[in-house]
Amino acid sequence: MSDAPLAVCLVSGGMDSAVTLAEARARGFQCVALVIDYGQRHRVELTAAERVAKAQGVADLRRVRVDLSAIGGSALTADLEVPKARSPESIGQGVPSTYVPARNTIFLAIALGWAEVLGARHLFLGANQVDYSGYPDCRPEFLRAFEALANKATAAGTEHGQRFHVEAPLLTMSKADIVRRAEQLNVDLGLTHTCYDPLVEGDRVLACGACDACLLRLKGFAEAGRTDPIPYQTRPA
Repeated sequence: MSDAPLAVCLVSGGMDSAVTLAEARARGFQCVALVIDYGQRHRVELTAAERVAKAQGVADLRRVRVDLSAIGGSALTADLEVPKARSPESIGQGVPSTYVPARNTIFLAIALGWAEVLGARHLFLGANQVDYSGYPDCRPEFLRAFEALANKATAAGTEHGQRFHVEAPLLTMSKADIVRRAEQLNVDLGLTHTCYDPLVEGDRVLACGACDACLLRLKGFAEAGRTDPIPYQTRPA
């Protein structure tokens, strides 16, 4: 590895995590990528995450399995309905069924453990302001609280006086800003996968175009004056 500081980046396969990884690299970090197989119903997320990480030339790519389908409680891990065709005003109001209980807490904890092993002190994730209301583990106060925990829960923090930093560079950006930033950083968003309820036909994956994730993504592309390169079953008019 080079002399550049190390960062552990959580990569989900979505647009936000892909741009977050590129932001970390643009800031001079040598990045390793952590992909979590959490028992999600749609395995195409894992393929997309690994595709994104490899395209950006990460120093190390690890897939870790933590089966959250064993506890359920989410439309992404259990047989619950994915909300469709909600208005922009409705999205983010209350906690939707696509919330995975304590997911970012669990993911960051695994990233923290790997970071301590590697000697990395920066953890990157793609939390974004659009998810503030709906997802409690995407809010700034959660990120600050986890950072404080990281420095109390590790030997590096308590015994060696080293400080961990939880970085969410897209936190205050709109989806349109993220699309524009992807273009600036040469991130191929055609490699990403966002949809909560895709149609999978062999190697062909069609985003539904109606779930919250698709609607937010498409709105971001439209506001940025760009066309989303991934295929959809339907696109809102």
